[in-house]
This record gives sequence, C-alpha cells and structure tokens, in this order.
Amino acid sequence: MTIYQEIFEVIKARKAAFANGTAQDNSYTCYLFEKGVDKICKKVGEEASETIIAAKNADNDELANEINDLLYHLMVLAANQGLDWAEVERILAERNQKMGNLKQFHQVDKNT
Repeated sequence: MTIYQEIFEVIKARKAAFANGTAQDNSYTCYLFEKGVDKICKKVGEEASETIIAAKNADNDELANEINDLLYHLMVLAANQGLDWAEVERILAERNQKMGNLKQFHQVDKNT
C-alpha cells in the first residue's frame, strides 16, 4: 500500500465517522466534510495557488509542503465525491504506460 493510499484510508475513516456522528471534535478532515464540497473545493484552489507561489519563489521546502497540502485536499475532495484513490492511481498507471508518445495523450484544442 502506498503512503497515498494509507492517508486516503484515514480520510475515508474520518468521513465514515462524520457520517455516523462519531467524528472527533478536533478533526480538520471532519470539519471539511461538515462544510461540504464548496469549502473543500475552495481549499483545493487555495492550496493550488500556494503551490504555484512556492514554485515561483524557488523555495523547494515550501513547495514540497504546499504540494502535500494540495494532495491532501484533493484526497478529501475525492473521498467526499465517492471517488476511490485507487481509481486515481489506476488512471495514473495507464498514463504512465503511454509516456513518450505524445499522440496518445489527451489533446487540447488551443483555439477554444
């Protein structure tokens, strides 16, 4: 099991605790589930912006921390939406098989 999957399992357990009313009062993860998808999406956006700023500041310590914050909030979003992290990893593995062949990647229409 990857560290990401381990963390996702904790997030799912917190979601279940929130759903059945046994959430810890001091759980930030449960707080996010309580506030719902709008708050979670807001946090994803904030963390994405902070990740960009850290990269622009050329501070790799800050960047590593912000990437982890972003990944955590993405995991909370996935759990909130019922998307299992294994599905995210499966798609990443599929894309990894396509590396080196740009024609197989999703093409973006730059005219739209």
